[in-house]
Amino acid sequence: MDKDDVPQLNKCNLNLSLESQKLGLMDEVSCLKLKLENMEEKHIKIITLLLLLLLSPKGIAEKMKDMTNSDLSSVSSGVDSGQQSPVLQENVKNSSIRKLWGKMKRTGVLSDDIEPTQFKRGGFRATAGPRLTQTPDSGRSSRAHTPFSKWTTEQVCGWLEDIGLGQYVSLARQWVNSGQTLLSATPQELEKEICIKHPLHRKKLQLSLRAFSYKTMEKSSELDHIWVTRWLDDVGLPQYKDQFYESKVDGRMLQYLTVNDLLFLKVTSQLHHLSIKCAIHVLHVNKFNPNCLRRRPGDENKTSPSEVVQWSNHRVMEWLRSVDLAEYAPNLRGSGVHGGLIILEPRFQSETLAMLLNIPPQKTLLRRHLTTNFNSLVGPQAQQEKQEFANASGHAPLTTTAKVRPTKLGFTNFRQLRKLKVDESADYICPMDTGTPPALSGTPKRTYGSFRGISPNLARDSDRLEKVGSKK
Repeated sequence: MDKDDVPQLNKCNLNLSLESQKLGLMDEVSCLKLKLENMEEKHIKIITLLLLLLLSPKGIAEKMKDMTNSDLSSVSSGVDSGQQSPVLQENVKNSSIRKLWGKMKRTGVLSDDIEPTQFKRGGFRATAGPRLTQTPDSGRSSRAHTPFSKWTTEQVCGWLEDIGLGQYVSLARQWVNSGQTLLSATPQELEKEICIKHPLHRKKLQLSLRAFSYKTMEKSSELDHIWVTRWLDDVGLPQYKDQFYESKVDGRMLQYLTVNDLLFLKVTSQLHHLSIKCAIHVLHVNKFNPNCLRRRPGDENKTSPSEVVQWSNHRVMEWLRSVDLAEYAPNLRGSGVHGGLIILEPRFQSETLAMLLNIPPQKTLLRRHLTTNFNSLVGPQAQQEKQEFANASGHAPLTTTAKVRPTKLGFTNFRQLRKLKVDESADYICPMDTGTPPALSGTPKRTYGSFRGISPNLARDSDRLEKVGSKK
């Protein structure tokens, strides 16, 4: 290596170190946002419980007594509250009630349309402890036994809160008469009446409504948008957590993500597209088990493709440490490298991993050491298939700088696209009709070529993704 190359190499290492620190800070910020969200939810629950106590006759009397005494004591120092005139006491008491009621409305605990009701045993005003009112869980239970088309306005609004679309509740309360209003609404009506202009919010709502229409509950629907942000950590793409969280992408939406959806989420790297493809396929094969990815190290000498395909990004980094490449392991943060990508993507080879780890080409012995361990990790069958794919004519090696361009549509195609339903829209990132790969099903008789990438059509799909020239 020339002396002139030393400063350039040091500068490159410094940039990589700064990039790793940046990704670490972004991860910490995302975690803090999630903690803040959880704290706000707990705060709302606490306020709800306090409201239950306050609305009981005993609770209101005690609260008013405490607030009246505190307010009267601040009126005049040195004068006992019992010596105040009855008129002053009544005014202060009414003022305290107004303050308390206004605070409850500002916190969103009370809606503007709450009206006093008659006493009913077991009802809202009954002094029966937990039976004072419905908790969020009991509200979900009551919705579960009622067809969506017959849900009341408040039930629909509560459901919108549950799926993360609470910002549309105020307009939905004015427009929705029952669940049937949403079931029969067109995308244009949703955008007009409740101002859902965010394309992924609208897609999320349409997918959820379609599940009610077809009366099918997919396993993926149990994974909310909070879980998806943790899943991005596992697949090594924490830098996209904010975009996915703001778009409320949940498990059901992962099944129906398209190339343009990922571009809208600012995922432009071709490698990251393939990473998400393979990760979604692993979820499909494992029936959207939220704990299917392996995070902890096991016996490095007894690994098989069926285990490696479920490795998280952190688990891959642990493997690098076990093969004496610990100094390069941090370079995989934010790379999108996980076990599914290593096993299921035929263009992901040892040279690709060496490039992501930033191992200089002149370090031939180190790269040879990585290749030996990589081939041992993926197994002889995968190694042979990757080599055959690399030797095929027209093969384009996988790079870290390749970008995905959005599909260009003419005016006629654009008009047709607006008429398509959710399930008729263009290319899904991971089609749901893909067969189970042998590495996952444990049937070694099938060839590895039958599940190149994430499906038999991966080679075609990969070539279809247009690339931007490599950046130097």
